[in-house]
Amino acid sequence: MSNKVAVLVAGSWGTALASVLAANHPDVVIWSRNAEQVQEINEKHMNSRYLPEVSLPENLKATTEMEEAVNGAAAVLIVAPSKAMREVARSLKAYWREDMICIHATKGFETETMKRMSTVISEELGCTEGDLVVLSGPSHAEEVVRRCPTTVVVASLNQKAAAVAQDLFMNADFRVYTNRDMLGVELAGALKNIIALGAGMSDGLGYGDNAKAALLTRGLAEITRIGVEMGANPLTFSGLAGVGDLVVTATSQHSRNWRAGSMLGQGTKLDEVLNSMGMVVEGIRTTKAAHTISEKFGVQMPIADQLYQVLFEDKDPRIAVEALMGRDPKTEMESMKLATWEQWHS
Repeated sequence: MSNKVAVLVAGSWGTALASVLAANHPDVVIWSRNAEQVQEINEKHMNSRYLPEVSLPENLKATTEMEEAVNGAAAVLIVAPSKAMREVARSLKAYWREDMICIHATKGFETETMKRMSTVISEELGCTEGDLVVLSGPSHAEEVVRRCPTTVVVASLNQKAAAVAQDLFMNADFRVYTNRDMLGVELAGALKNIIALGAGMSDGLGYGDNAKAALLTRGLAEITRIGVEMGANPLTFSGLAGVGDLVVTATSQHSRNWRAGSMLGQGTKLDEVLNSMGMVVEGIRTTKAAHTISEKFGVQMPIADQLYQVLFEDKDPRIAVEALMGRDPKTEMESMKLATWEQWHS
């Protein structure tokens, strides 16, 4: 089998993961439509737009031709923004082989359909969704590319595919666990971005650590509640893809979602926030998706609901916090519909 790995596309996270792969394997090719970006990666070993002042491995090659990137590859890693995933997967179809391992590392939903990324990819490639692999966990691109110790999870119903993905990425700086709960890993990775937005907003409002700790704790309860209702394993939300990714995304200034929330909390309008970020803020799109999903499944998500009103109905963030604090008294475990591992596994 070929050792070549193709990476689609060359954003910050795709480039960081490509650098991990290139540290392990001699033949790694990253695809981008941007010719200047490709030239910079090939000649200067940098991707200054997304990861400034960072040197990339010299064996990492870039191309503007998807066929060149994918041809002969044993594995393809897709790291397109959620809004572009269907288009990228559709383009990949022309070069796709059934013996390839397909991994994706995008945390979000297709807003128009509320579908997870693995569903979108499987529809476009015509492959079995359970054979795909999802990579997720607490992992800022800015730290991964500098080889800071990082631990993630790869999830698939196909244990062989998960093991191959684990072997592709695993090294002394990048530890990889496997998990069979694809659904839970994808849901956790997407939904935590909503809570990270809320955490940034809380910090922007100057509410301090007490408020943020409460937000993260109750936010995790929301994520778990809707995840279990949709069929995920509750234990996944206590793992790397759940609480691990939630903590790192909601507490770090590396996080686009935290930064966007902080700006909103300081009074910046949503359009201005998006214009100033220059990169995709997945939590904004995910908040819209979660609003629809919670209504569909009849599951209360009060934090997500208030964030939806701030983002899309121009609600004042302080009024949103007052609404959360003024909800009817409850016991802590009230409405926490959690299945046991035995119930889920059966």
